[in-house]
Amino acid sequence: MIPGLGEFMTTSMSLENLQTNQSTNQRNEKARSHPHLQSVPLIPDRYSSPLQVVVTDGRFQVHTAPYRGSFSGVLCESLRSAGLGSRVMIAQFLKGGVQQGPRNVIRLCGGLEWLRPDLEICLEEPLKEKKSDQDETNFDTELIAVKEVWQACRAKLLENTIDQLVLDELGLAIAWGYLDEKEVISTLEQRPATIDVIVTGPSIPTPLMSMADQVTELRSGF
Repeated sequence: MIPGLGEFMTTSMSLENLQTNQSTNQRNEKARSHPHLQSVPLIPDRYSSPLQVVVTDGRFQVHTAPYRGSFSGVLCESLRSAGLGSRVMIAQFLKGGVQQGPRNVIRLCGGLEWLRPDLEICLEEPLKEKKSDQDETNFDTELIAVKEVWQACRAKLLENTIDQLVLDELGLAIAWGYLDEKEVISTLEQRPATIDVIVTGPSIPTPLMSMADQVTELRSGF
């Protein structure tokens, strides 16, 4: 490189930038003096305070239908939420068959707990009808198994250790006599405001429907 050339180029660029800035300032001054332009007021000091983190409220959702069956859309969304870091519990009150129970919770996607009663079979009929057909031991076993699932959900809810709780066939468990409606409603009324609660299945009691922020009814899909 020619000696002194770099310094000459740097000086030339500085002069060019200075001339450009001066030209820009002149245009700005000319624009501000235009008779049809008004100056923009300064932003009030209250808007200059640090941004505040807003915590969204959880929603109480009901997904119901006149028939039994899994709500695949709800389950898929729960899996997605868990995969994104949310703490999710799915409880299926009447779906046995895997002898699971609260002590053998299935964990998926890092933050999802899947819970079913500790029973060899799925429950298919009301508790009163089963009591007339079975001995007292089997009757108590099924009742206790369903209540254990509910107590696990209740503890998670009131301790505020989850972000989303899915209660599958909760309405049917109440209608068939496995769970006490007043206790369920009282617990759900005490839920922390940030938790999403999703109830799925048929026979949703009217008080639960009244609590819901959103109700989705499926009228076909057998």
